[in-house]
Amino acid sequence: MPERDRYIPGVPCWVDTTQPDPEAAVTFYSRLFGWDVADVMPPESEGKYFVARIRDGDVAAVASLPPAGPPMAAWNTYIWVDSADETAATVVDAGGTTLMEPFDAEDAGRMAVLADPEGAVFCIWQAKNHRGAAIVNEPGSVNFNGLHARDVARAKSFYGEVFGWTTLSLPGGAEMWTLPGYGDHLALDRPTIREDMAAVGAPAGFEDVVASIIQIPDDDSDTPPHWDVTFAVDDADAIAETAKELGGRVLVAPVDAPWVRMTVIADPQGATFIASTFVPENKHLADRADAAVSAS
Repeated sequence: MPERDRYIPGVPCWVDTTQPDPEAAVTFYSRLFGWDVADVMPPESEGKYFVARIRDGDVAAVASLPPAGPPMAAWNTYIWVDSADETAATVVDAGGTTLMEPFDAEDAGRMAVLADPEGAVFCIWQAKNHRGAAIVNEPGSVNFNGLHARDVARAKSFYGEVFGWTTLSLPGGAEMWTLPGYGDHLALDRPTIREDMAAVGAPAGFEDVVASIIQIPDDDSDTPPHWDVTFAVDDADAIAETAKELGGRVLVAPVDAPWVRMTVIADPQGATFIASTFVPENKHLADRADAAVSAS
């Protein structure tokens, strides 16, 4: 029986970070997350692509800056698609732009680099031999992706047209991107997923969540629309301290939030990411925020 795909079209499936000095970034993240890392590019290649693994399962990658890209470090979100070419065309029709036309990444897959109407950059991935992250939601691996947008209504129209996403409102006013039917796909390997989520206080429909959507406040003129990456960690406070010891910066000190304790970190070359520890007891923060919204 062939192996079942881990992802379906419209689901974030991979992350990598492009860095001016990829070797230095490998040192930072390997020490921070305990990754085993190997360069998968041919010896004669000018660029580097280090795939990070936990227990031999792919979790993320560190890459050289693309020749045509901006000279700055960043984390990149990849979304699984059936056809990179067709999805890239749909993005343009929906008001987005193509930053890198669809191309073959050796025999791993076919991809493109795109931007939504507000300029938030994301990648699409048509898998061949590389089937996305094998390990997620464990310490040192990705457990969430999020879009920061100014015009949320416009984002809903765009991503709905491109990927078929809808949204789910959470207590406190937060919103999540959902892909109808994703929970059914997850239930093939985890039949009790709905019961498990209900047990920790997740609302009905949470099994279809694929990402979050965050409104950039009107008074924040500095933050550009962008996609973020969140890594699961055992201890957000300890990770923040370790990141500082390794030359990174803590942009947001560890703080309690609904269901999690989280921190925002910049690596030594400037790429930012979130580190998050699941804390079921913090559900009450969502309830408190919901009560405050209802009272206002």
